[in-house]
Amino acid sequence: MSDETGHIVKSFEQELQRLRGLITDMGGMVERQVALAGTAILARDAEAASQAMEADARVDALEREAEQFVIRLLALRQPMAQDLRQIVAALKITGELERIGDYAKNAAKRSIVLAQFRLPFPLSGLGNMSRLVQENLKAVIDAIGEADVAKAEAVWRSDEAIDAIYNALFRELITYMMEDPRNITPCTHLLFIAKNLERIGDHATNIAEMVYYAGTGVPLPEGRPKGDGSAYAVVHPHAEEDVHPHAEDEAAHTQKDEGA
Repeated sequence: MSDETGHIVKSFEQELQRLRGLITDMGGMVERQVALAGTAILARDAEAASQAMEADARVDALEREAEQFVIRLLALRQPMAQDLRQIVAALKITGELERIGDYAKNAAKRSIVLAQFRLPFPLSGLGNMSRLVQENLKAVIDAIGEADVAKAEAVWRSDEAIDAIYNALFRELITYMMEDPRNITPCTHLLFIAKNLERIGDHATNIAEMVYYAGTGVPLPEGRPKGDGSAYAVVHPHAEEDVHPHAEDEAAHTQKDEGA
């Protein structure tokens, strides 16, 4: 290998390392954002909610920086095989992390409204869900930094537990709403918060799939463990207009499309 070739290879490795650093920095920021949102919800902490919402702009800025860096790498280096997989995966991962940040911001925003209500029931189920989501997110961010496909696969397989808690919460909250109309407003906010957490778990497993594929060149099976059956729990068709758990997902995507 000539000195010039060796220099090019070394330079490319340094650029890949910088890209991994950008992603892990973004991942750490999003991880903290989700933790702050969890504190805001469970401890009725308005300051934590504000910090979670304010962090979203920094997450978005890091996504743009990483995207520009990836485009430059693709244009100048024309990578092949595993290097190409890693760079394309990095681009997709930053998008997933940005979406996680959006869901954390949405949950934190609703926690401020939720704090105005006295809840006649504990939030232990939501607390367990928040803890599992944070554990999965931390594990998948570690998997990115360490290029650990085994850790990524473990995250991919653990999403079913989050879905199971979400389904139980969905049924419980609908029951509280039916028992007492005064519970409708706070329970609706809790439904959206729970859905935000469930979606964060989904995006963490998406990242796990990308880390696995980037490292092995083999995709994980399409039929990943999945237990979200909440869509079948709403019997009356008009009830979905008020409490459908996917409404906030659709609104968020619409806002992005419109440039809001």
